[in-house]
Amino acid sequence: MNDSPASAGPPDPARILVIDDDLTVGEVVAGYLTRAGHHVDRACDGDQGLALARAHCPDLLVLDLMLPGTDGLEILRRLRASEDGADLPVVMLTAKGDEADRILGLELGADDYVTKPFSPRELVLRIQSVLRRSRATAPAAPSPALLVSGDITLDPQARLAHRNGRELMLTLREFDLLVFLLQHPRTVLSRQELMHRVWGWDFGDLSTVTVHVRRLREKIEDDPAAPKLIATVWGVGYRYDPAIDDKDGPA
Repeated sequence: MNDSPASAGPPDPARILVIDDDLTVGEVVAGYLTRAGHHVDRACDGDQGLALARAHCPDLLVLDLMLPGTDGLEILRRLRASEDGADLPVVMLTAKGDEADRILGLELGADDYVTKPFSPRELVLRIQSVLRRSRATAPAAPSPALLVSGDITLDPQARLAHRNGRELMLTLREFDLLVFLLQHPRTVLSRQELMHRVWGWDFGDLSTVTVHVRRLREKIEDDPAAPKLIATVWGVGYRYDPAIDDKDGPA
């Protein structure tokens, strides 16, 4: 991990909590983030990290999954179940071969992941990408104030989603994905295209898209095992098909 740090600082410095029991990794990550303009808090075990996350309300969490005490997946599970941590952006650090834990982390609501060994500069870029998305507000035009498709209503500016009048508890990534799908009905979109156009990534594991699509289906489909709204186009990607009574697509 001897890359040079990212030279351009973020427009809005953030408070970032790094939870990693490897002191060297923690120091390197904290150093790169500090040089990028962020304020960094560190924790070396899960219990300390969870306490700091609750006490300091960071803007983003860098979370190693393999931790002494409370492990990273349990930390993520507890944060997502709490009011203060439900929308906290989280970037996971995982070992290269831990695909099952990585997928589970994404299903629990992590926003992104980086595998060890990693480039610190890439990690900083991923973190700043997640921060930009979490702070982004929808443009006043040409997007409508509301997006309506069947029984789904989205307010991009307020970042609120409802189905049949009930609020959908969507993560940052899920909300952005649903907005994009409603804005592009009946259009076949590849996983690579979704990764780039929704989240601005030009690199990364395409399985990330697959996991977010599956999570989104669980929240908007009547039967996620037989989806009717987000269809899989085999060998290509996905297509959003508005409900039958939604003749004109999004409002």
